[in-house]
Amino acid sequence: MAQEDVFKKLVSHCKEYGFVFPSSDIYDGLGAVYDYGQMGVELKNNIKKYWWDSMVLLHENIVGIDSAIFMHPTIWKASGHVDAFNDPLIDNKDSKKRYRADVLIEDQLAKYDDKINKEVAKAAKRFGESFDEAQFRSTNGRVLEHQAKRDALHTRFAKALNDGNLEELRQIIIDEEIVCPISGTKNWTEVRQFNLMFSTEMGSTSEGAMKIYLRPETAQGIFVNYLNVGIAQIGKAFRNEIVARQFIFRMREFEQMEMQFFVKPGTELDWFKKWKEIRLKWHKALGFGDASYRYHDHDKLAHYANAATDIEFLMPFGFKEVEGIHSRTNFDLSQHEKFSGKSIKYFDPELNESYTPYVIETSIGVDRMFLSIMSASYCEEQLENGESRVVLKLPAALAPVKLAVMPLVKKDGLPEKAREVIDSLKFHFHCQYDEKDSIGKRYRRQDAIGTPYCVTVDHQTLEDNCVTLRNRDTMQQERVAISELNNIIADRVSITSLLKTLQ
Repeated sequence: MAQEDVFKKLVSHCKEYGFVFPSSDIYDGLGAVYDYGQMGVELKNNIKKYWWDSMVLLHENIVGIDSAIFMHPTIWKASGHVDAFNDPLIDNKDSKKRYRADVLIEDQLAKYDDKINKEVAKAAKRFGESFDEAQFRSTNGRVLEHQAKRDALHTRFAKALNDGNLEELRQIIIDEEIVCPISGTKNWTEVRQFNLMFSTEMGSTSEGAMKIYLRPETAQGIFVNYLNVGIAQIGKAFRNEIVARQFIFRMREFEQMEMQFFVKPGTELDWFKKWKEIRLKWHKALGFGDASYRYHDHDKLAHYANAATDIEFLMPFGFKEVEGIHSRTNFDLSQHEKFSGKSIKYFDPELNESYTPYVIETSIGVDRMFLSIMSASYCEEQLENGESRVVLKLPAALAPVKLAVMPLVKKDGLPEKAREVIDSLKFHFHCQYDEKDSIGKRYRRQDAIGTPYCVTVDHQTLEDNCVTLRNRDTMQQERVAISELNNIIADRVSITSLLKTLQ
C-alpha cells in the first residue's frame, strides 16, 4: 500500500477512535488546529510524562518550571524573533497556493534520495545475501548520477540559505523544475519573508494597550528565569504558519518539550555531542527500530547557534524532524542582560570568576512526537484464519488504556466479577470495561486503540479466580490468577520500565 494511502488511513483512524480530530468541527473546523480526544489526550500525557521523568528524575541537575505564555514584548526583541523569525514563502500564480520555498527544495532533495534508495533496494533484491551496499553506492552509474545531482543541489541550497538569498532560492526552484503539487505548473512568484509570530494587545483601553506576542517558543521563558542547572519545560507555543500541512505535523498552536542546559563556555560542543546521544537513545527506547531515525545537521545555523542537529523520524511522508538539539552559545542570556540592564552572569566558585553560561537546548514537538508514534504503531494485519485486523502496536508504557477487562457474557455474575477485577487494578493503571458485542469484536476494538492486554472473565473464573490474559501483539492467551494480574502487568506498562532502559 502506498505510504500516502497509509497516512490517509491513519488520519481517519485518529478521528474515528478519539485520538485527534479537527477543532471546531461543527463549524467546519479551523485550519491547522486540532483537538485531542479521549484516547489522544492519554497518549499525549504519557509521552509528556516519559519526557519529563527522563529529564528531572534521571538527571540530578535538571529541574522544571512552567513559565507564562504572555511575556514582556522586549523579550522577543532581545531574542531576535521580532526581526528575524521568518519563513521564505513563494506562491504559485495558477493554484494561488503558498509554499515554503525551503521546504519545496528539501522535498526535491528527498526525491533524489528516494531514487538512490530505489536503485539500492532493487540491487539488494537481485543479489540477495551477496549484496555489498557500500560498493554498489560507490560504483553504480545511476546511483552516482543521482548522488552528484543531489550534492550539487544541496551545496547550492545551503549557500542560498546562509546568504539569505531569496532570489537564489527562487532560481533553484525554477532550475530544478519544481512544480506546484496542485496546479502542476512552474508559474512562481518571487520569494518573500513572512514573520510567524501572533500579536495581540494587553491593556484596558485601546490608547494604553501594549502590543505583546503569543510566545513562538517556550525557551525564552527559561532564559529569563535561569539558574546554573538544566531547566525543563512543557508548554504551548504559537506560530502563524502559512503553510500548515500534513495533519498535526505543522500546526499553528502546538506543544513543546524543551530543556536548556547551562554550561561553562568552551565545553558546549562536548555537551552538545553528549546530549545528541542521550536524546537519540530516548527515542530508540520506544522500540521502533534504529532505521527509523537519523541525524540531520543544519545547513543554515540560526543567528544564536554554533551547532545544530535534528533527530528525524521516518514518517509516512519521509524523514522529518521530531527533535532539535542546538548549541545556542550565550546569545540569549547576553541579549537579555543587554536589553534588561540587569546582570545575569553566573559566579563559578571553582574558577572564582563570573561568566555568562553557554546553553545546550533540546527541543521536541509533542504533536510531532505523537504523530511519529502513531505512524510507527499503525498496522494492518492478515490473520491465519483469513480475517484481518487494524492494530496500534503502541509502546505499552505510552498506550492510553493499559488493560481491558471483559466478561465473556453479560449474565451469570460475570459482569460483577469483571467489575471486581477493574476495582482492584484501576488505582495502578488505566483500565477499561467492555461488555458489548462478541468477544472477538471487543478484542478488535482494543487492538484499534492500542490496549496491550485484555482480560476475559468466564464461568471458570467464578470457581478458580483465574482469568484469560491476552497479549495484543502476539494474540497469545494464558491463564493467570487474578491475584497475580497486577504483578504481571504493572511493570510491563509503566513509564518506569521505559526509564530503566535509559540507564
